[in-house]
Amino acid sequence: LCISKKFPSSHPSSKFRPTASTPTSTSQSKMRAVTVALFGAAVCLVNAQQNKDEKEFKCPTEQGNGNFADPVTCRRFYQCVDGFPYLNRCPSGLYFDDIQKYCTFKAEAKCGPLASTPTATTESPIDLAKKCNPAECELPYCYCNKDGTLIPKGLDPEETPQIILLTFDGAVNLNNYEHYRKVFNGKRKNPNGCDIKGTFFISHEYSNYQQIQTLANDGHEIAVETISLQMGLQDKGYEEWVGEMIGMRSILKHFSNVSANEINGMRAPFLKPGRNTQYKVIEDFGFIYDSSISVPPSPVPVWPYTLDYKIPHECKSGTCPTKSFPGIWEVPLNAHFVESYEGGHCPYMDQCVLHNHDAEDVFAWLQEDFERYYYQNKAPYMMPFHTNWFQIKELENGLHKFLDWTQTLPDVWFVTITQALTWITDPKTNKQLNGYEPWNCKSKSTQTPKPCNNSNKCALAFKEPTSNISDTRYMETCFDCPAVYPWLGDSHGSGIPGRDNYIDQSEGGGGGAGRGDGGDDEEQK
Repeated sequence: LCISKKFPSSHPSSKFRPTASTPTSTSQSKMRAVTVALFGAAVCLVNAQQNKDEKEFKCPTEQGNGNFADPVTCRRFYQCVDGFPYLNRCPSGLYFDDIQKYCTFKAEAKCGPLASTPTATTESPIDLAKKCNPAECELPYCYCNKDGTLIPKGLDPEETPQIILLTFDGAVNLNNYEHYRKVFNGKRKNPNGCDIKGTFFISHEYSNYQQIQTLANDGHEIAVETISLQMGLQDKGYEEWVGEMIGMRSILKHFSNVSANEINGMRAPFLKPGRNTQYKVIEDFGFIYDSSISVPPSPVPVWPYTLDYKIPHECKSGTCPTKSFPGIWEVPLNAHFVESYEGGHCPYMDQCVLHNHDAEDVFAWLQEDFERYYYQNKAPYMMPFHTNWFQIKELENGLHKFLDWTQTLPDVWFVTITQALTWITDPKTNKQLNGYEPWNCKSKSTQTPKPCNNSNKCALAFKEPTSNISDTRYMETCFDCPAVYPWLGDSHGSGIPGRDNYIDQSEGGGGGAGRGDGGDDEEQK
């Protein structure tokens, strides 16, 4: 597997903490650029097979995952993932720096392995987040509790609104768009009279950007779920995560007119978080939240929490962050299950085995699953969907019955994830919500411009970097057709591989980032 990349000189951090009144903030740390580009030579990851005359490399058990110098040559290094070593070769002319942990020029490289000072046994490992300390963790900047089940600010369940989070993963196109429009049909309302809203985690391939712009203009939240949906991203490096997530944000800005400032969240492909690396990207590029961590089946569901401290539940994927990322919110996916029904348990609704049931059975299953939240701690009831759910008539009809039933409940609110987090940072009781400005639609206008009536239908050349086979991809947008199909390293579709340069939140000024996340403005049709 070959990955083209240019190694950065540093990974600066910038804290971004949501509050009820301030949707964005900027770190005061020193601003530095992080670049992602094609260097002209590939870093090839190969299985760590050793030559017969070389001693087998063993990953340091006390240091966890990471990059480690090859004892034989500075032209190579090992990437240790869950105790297994993968041999990496630096691009031609570069050498591995065992201090900075990346390939650089020979004059700058500190060739290793270099001895490290052992940590005293009485000290906690510096890369491990500590257990929750409620006395040091206060809203609006921090939220945690022992098991994650407590209502923020200690509100009584009877006074707490029941939030429902409708989320949709993947491409938006003709396969699902009309199904989504039926969910948000303009007839289903929140208690304040506003239309119900959802959150869309967009992946690039096969997406229709005119339709995405329409969803954003209607007030739904747009978030990112990578460009390529590649397998194994959880074990990739910082540059790959930047290319996927910030590249996707750039594509949405360039072809759907969704401002980078409005894209607050991300979700890892296949709910496989990228260990600490993904969350470093979240921190550096000014995202508010992640929603990738799934929670094992539990009688009482878990509320969203910040990553100042250790996550309060088992990490089902095995790739959750271990470090502290102050002020970054995790919106977990609680497992869906009903003890008295078949179907198993699942983080995504369409992963539970319900296709043999009729619409009434599906409705009853959803109702009982929901009541585990509603009659206990009122944790947000997230309903994550793929297109698959809407391809089975019984599942879709059962969902509509459930949505209509929730309209009879006086304290149920369908809001976006960012709206939910805004409430969590400064909780209000049910009686205070009809005039609650962050959930009020009447005095606010969407920041995403209205889409065009006649979009450009672009037939674009496409060739994956790992393949010599050219193909054609089709893309609709209200903007001019690009030269080629946008992809990793070329989010504008310029036809120039490695065109994208990204800079972090502290230097970008609110999420804008160099040529790959902003660049020259375009006129909509």
